[in-house]
Amino acid sequence: MTAAPDGGPHSHDGPATRLLPPVDLEAYAGASELLRALSAPLRLAIIDVLADGDRCVHELVGALAVSQPLVSQHLKTLRAARLVITKRRGREMVYRLADDHVAHIARDALTHAQESDGKRNVDSL
Repeated sequence: MTAAPDGGPHSHDGPATRLLPPVDLEAYAGASELLRALSAPLRLAIIDVLADGDRCVHELVGALAVSQPLVSQHLKTLRAARLVITKRRGREMVYRLADDHVAHIARDALTHAQESDGKRNVDSL
């Protein structure tokens, strides 16, 4: 291996490599905020439940087996991130996903985590 122009060990033998275009990290800010909003297991679970249809708070409380104040606190975070929207149904507020992309992100993350857990269990044998 030849030395990199800066003297570092990361250059490769052979033809010159193409320089990558600069990356604008600001372009990733929105995605980073979305992932931060989904970083709590309960918020991922709320997204997963809402992916199957609109729900009011008491339905989410029953499905998730956690307290109403805790569900409301996490719904507030999801609303602030514009991942969940509300509509009034009589005296109740009904929550729904802002769009289907959110459900795909949450469910893909869950699937990936479950696959990774399976690989770790197999690797440890």
